[in-house]
Amino acid sequence: GSEMCIRDSFKAFTDNYIWLVATNEGLLVVDPGDSKPVEDFLEKSNEVLSDILITHHHFDHTGGVEKLNSQSLLNVYGPTGSIFTGINRKLKEGDSINVIGIDFSIIEVPGHTLDHIAYYSENEGEPILFCGDTLFAGGCGRVFEGTYEQMHNSLNKLKILPENTKVYCGHEYTLSNLRFALEVDAENIFLKDRYEECLDLRNNDQATIPSLLEIELKTNPFLRCDNRIIQENIMQKFNLNAMPVEKETFKATREWKDNA
Repeated sequence: GSEMCIRDSFKAFTDNYIWLVATNEGLLVVDPGDSKPVEDFLEKSNEVLSDILITHHHFDHTGGVEKLNSQSLLNVYGPTGSIFTGINRKLKEGDSINVIGIDFSIIEVPGHTLDHIAYYSENEGEPILFCGDTLFAGGCGRVFEGTYEQMHNSLNKLKILPENTKVYCGHEYTLSNLRFALEVDAENIFLKDRYEECLDLRNNDQATIPSLLEIELKTNPFLRCDNRIIQENIMQKFNLNAMPVEKETFKATREWKDNA
């Protein structure tokens, strides 16, 4: 297999991450919302891009594709049925692709948008996930196009990946996500520790991404909708007369965050 290296991340706009992945077989970027930081890198390093992975159609994930692919020589992977027209390699649930020597399997994760996919690689025992705006460090994406049930099902698909999966999401929203998580899950010791760690990182202008799935399972309320304490808190917050089931808990938690 190829030595894989997540070489860099580029900040775009106020809080987007564009991931750059390199192996001895080539160079790819994930969700280039802006072409400029990528172009600057390629110019400096005198390297050539071969592939682009797109998770969903939102402009802050696709805005740089046209310019980066002005020669139309790149493979631009993305979801089948996307309203983003720049994709020339269309992917659906269960597809497998090999890009720059890395095997990825495709997981459909609708909710935030209807065309959302995630890219998962076992990566020889060091698994990685590019999940766009579905699963965030400490949170999840807003439900814009899909239903709460779709989003909850999508997160449950990601939840069963190996716990040592490194989670590369699209935005640096971690602190605000964890502040909200502390309202929902205030007794959680892991969560308090994580918040302090992430606060230190951000105070030193360091990224909190990638996250580990193991940490998400312990601290991300949207992956913990089966948790009794969270369900009780939701019950109190929304004056419910019965204990909410998992999917009701998810919907209530997401609505709480949307209105926070």
